[in-house]
Parts: sequence; C-alpha cells; structure tokens
Amino acid sequence: MTEILFYHLTESKLEDALPPLLDKSIERGWRVAVQTVDAERRDALDTHLWVYRDDSFLPHGTDAGEFAAEQPILIVANEGNPNAATVRFLVDGAEPPPVSEYERVVFMFDGYDQTQLEAARAQWKRLKAEGHNLTYWQQNRDGRWEKKA
Repeated sequence: MTEILFYHLTESKLEDALPPLLDKSIERGWRVAVQTVDAERRDALDTHLWVYRDDSFLPHGTDAGEFAAEQPILIVANEGNPNAATVRFLVDGAEPPPVSEYERVVFMFDGYDQTQLEAARAQWKRLKAEGHNLTYWQQNRDGRWEKKA
C-alpha cells in the first residue's frame, strides 16, 4: 500500500524545505516527480533547484524538457509520470493522480496559505476515508520535521 505523508510548512518556505527531502530521495535511489499547480510554478522551482545551494547538485529536469523520461527528479505541471517515478511530491495544493501508482506520496503545504491548508485537509479526509494510512509531519521552531499523532 502507498505510504502517504503530509508535510505542514510552518517555519520555512517550500523552496527551503523541498531540496533536502529531494536530496534524501536521491540518496535512497528513488525516482521522484514533483507536481506543481502550473507551468509557471514548475519553471520557478526548476530554476531554484539549480541555484539553491552552492555546494549541492540535484539532478533534475521538467516535463517540458527533452529528456524528461531520464530524469531522477522531474518537476511536472500535471498528473503525468514520464520518468516512472515511485515517489510523488505534491506542492502548492496540486491535485494528485491516483496514489496507488506510487510507493510514496508526499503532500507539502504552506500552513499560512489558507487555500493550501484547506486543500490538504480535504485530501487528508478523502484519503483517510479510502482507508489509507497517513502520517502527518509539522515543522518545529528549528524547521525540523516532527511526526505528530
């Protein structure tokens, strides 16, 4: 069964919290899709991942790129999965594809954005009603993730 995680951003922006999680995914050998709400946001995240840290490199591309299928991390603006990802991150309130197609699905949402908060709550309720096991993580004051009951 798909592992479903909800990551509630309270102390940092997505641009700061997402790259370390993607780094860990690559270390584990996972293929990842990061789904945004539109092409403009996809392109902004793509640009950010190239420059977010001087001493790090995250191999990635976008679904608009020529070699999308070969990317270990692919940023997409739709429900497609051209790189055969087994892990899917959903950001900014993006609507998920069928979760059963993935080993792990991660919803990341900004706790100060009411629209994203309401979308995450609706997804939680829907997925819980479908019988999925869900875990909820929230940032502590240091920006570290803590699993909540």
